[in-house]
Amino acid sequence: MRFVCVLPFSLFIVSAAAQTATQASTSGVDELLRSGISAQQHGDYTTAIEDYRKALTIEPGLAEAQANLGAALAAAGQFDAAIEQDIRAMAVAPDKIAVRRNLALAYYKKGDMEHAQGEFEAVMAARPRDVKAAVLLGYTYTKLEKSSQAVALLEPLEPGHEADMDFEYVLGNAMIQSGKETAGIPRMEKAAIATHSPDAYVIAGTARMQRSEFREARADFDAALDLSPDFPGLYTLAGQARDAMGDADASVPAFQAALRADPKDATANLYLGVIRLKQRDFESARPLLELALELRPGHALTRLQLAKLNSMTGKLAEAAATLEDLEKSDPNWLDPHIELAAIYYKLHRPEEGQRERELVQQIEAKQQKAGPHPL
Repeated sequence: MRFVCVLPFSLFIVSAAAQTATQASTSGVDELLRSGISAQQHGDYTTAIEDYRKALTIEPGLAEAQANLGAALAAAGQFDAAIEQDIRAMAVAPDKIAVRRNLALAYYKKGDMEHAQGEFEAVMAARPRDVKAAVLLGYTYTKLEKSSQAVALLEPLEPGHEADMDFEYVLGNAMIQSGKETAGIPRMEKAAIATHSPDAYVIAGTARMQRSEFREARADFDAALDLSPDFPGLYTLAGQARDAMGDADASVPAFQAALRADPKDATANLYLGVIRLKQRDFESARPLLELALELRPGHALTRLQLAKLNSMTGKLAEAAATLEDLEKSDPNWLDPHIELAAIYYKLHRPEEGQRERELVQQIEAKQQKAGPHPL
């Protein structure tokens, strides 16, 4: 599942009020620059780009126009042009750090995280206490799967910034990704509550699911549903949390809602198929499980459930063949041995059934603490 960043990645506008009188050779340049800044501040990037370019036609070396043109191009989604302009502006900008920050953001929004990292690091080297830049660099690190570096960068800067929810979101996310869930989850939930962010709730809830904190995960997913019921995959997560708590009756409506939103949600099809199988509603279970396997060919857990269904509906040879293949793929997986032992006895193959029972005992002896294979 992809999560949407809650950070307002704003580009920086360089004010020209103090310098225009000395730099502009005509009042026309001054007016174009002011007009461009006003348009940019109001989100009219097309007008801003036109005004800055007109100003630069009159005075090519005008630093503010150079810098703001790059910011406006990036805001308009013209990232390559913005990067080229920002690099050009670096040569004349009196405040190179502001331009470099814009350059880093342009790289980030383009998806070029490696270059974004380098530029943000340069900003931090010049201004080590720049918290906004640190947050942006920290988020870039997490995108590059360098979450430990993000934690190392941000954690020392946290005192005094605990109320900055952008900061807490990025630090919490980095902590969760780097294995420090105990510290990261409360920060993420704090950010979720303060900013009403469904994706922050989802990140926290997913982390809690991985820690088997199912009640807390359910609460996070339900809070996200209240905010954004259309969030992709959220009903599936809510259903999984309910199922993990043993509340199958409550999980069914969640999985049904997930399939109404996306009939090809493989996980929702699998879970709902398993529930119908446990209810011995074989007619409903089969299409769900078959579609789940079609969507994820070779998925071991789905194949196991279909084998169980085939065994329960008399297709013993077909079930045995699937289970034998699963055993070869993972000899220490307990469930296929258990199912296969029963099927061999039904097929009047007692020696093979006894062999499977002995294998079950051996695996259980080695893995006494291992529960059923998770869905």
